[in-house]
Amino acid sequence: MRIVNLFGLWQALSVGNSFGELFRISTWGESHGGGVGVVIDGCPPRLPLAEKDIQLDLDRRRPGQSKIVTQRDEADQVRIISGTFKGKTLGTPIAMLVDNEDQRSEAYSEMETKYRPSHADYTYDAKYGIRAWPGGGRTSARETIGRVAAGAVAKKILKKQFGVEVLACVSQVKNVSAEINPDKFTLKQVESNMVRCPDKVVAGKMIRLIERVRKQGDSVGGVITGVARGVPAGWGAPVFDRLEADLAKAMLSLPASKGFDIGSGFAGIALQGSEHNDVFRMRGGKVRTATNRSGGVQGGISNGETIYFQVAFKPTATVLQEQDTVSAKGKNVKLKARGRHDPCVLPRAVPIVEAMTALVLADHALRHRGQVG
Repeated sequence: MRIVNLFGLWQALSVGNSFGELFRISTWGESHGGGVGVVIDGCPPRLPLAEKDIQLDLDRRRPGQSKIVTQRDEADQVRIISGTFKGKTLGTPIAMLVDNEDQRSEAYSEMETKYRPSHADYTYDAKYGIRAWPGGGRTSARETIGRVAAGAVAKKILKKQFGVEVLACVSQVKNVSAEINPDKFTLKQVESNMVRCPDKVVAGKMIRLIERVRKQGDSVGGVITGVARGVPAGWGAPVFDRLEADLAKAMLSLPASKGFDIGSGFAGIALQGSEHNDVFRMRGGKVRTATNRSGGVQGGISNGETIYFQVAFKPTATVLQEQDTVSAKGKNVKLKARGRHDPCVLPRAVPIVEAMTALVLADHALRHRGQVG
């Protein structure tokens, strides 16, 4: 009985706010609370780390950065409050905090008693019996600030210790899509426009589409392509912690994400095995593949090729149009949402996808090194 009770206690404590095994993060905070942040446990010691290293990616994620994202005005200035000394990590938990400064809770007052369609208002009430309705509380995308801050640290580990580059871009908004070569696009190309699509011509079409939809009080979704270059063969922990499985969990944990595929993904079903197989060839003294339909992962383990995948994001649930819904008292009602919301989450989700990719890879890199040296 004691074993059962202890197991039940362990299950109760696993409440979904932490991610990773050796490189482990826990995020905290609500949209209109005092602040949001993250605690990182398992970061190697003596890694050079300053707040400016974190701020770069937070600036790419922050609201109010362009006319096609939410106009909430937050500086999102990060403070490292533990885990470093004289500009280097100590190997102890790293805590980081970002203050909330531009809350307008009155815009959400109607949502205290009315559930937004396709939002988490109802499900949080159903689970907890209480929710922080201003700004969406814990369901707000502000929760991802902690992920991006931790991801910046993971990126630095990957680059400095393993030579791995993590990058993402917007490849589709609604029905406007770009052809993306996972091995070719650069950070400079991604950051050259507000929608973060490396194809400037297609980016212009995406921006005009988002602007049009925003004026209608509506929203659109799309696809983000993520890549990791320079990952050596051998990362991944079959059978349940396959590399692509952990990437899928990471991406599907993001707000508004609805789909994930890696390599050829769903398109691979149109091919026969002889067409789909990535044949092996020796190149530069290393085992390589002539094609990369596997997306850099085979059998749950990286094979040394570029890892690439796609994440589908739905249209933002909160729209500024009147919709049918129900109230917390079980009445059929109307709701026209107010507040400041992204007409398309994709531009700000790019650094978030990068962060989650880096968190998965840093964790697996450390696990691999711990297991096989």
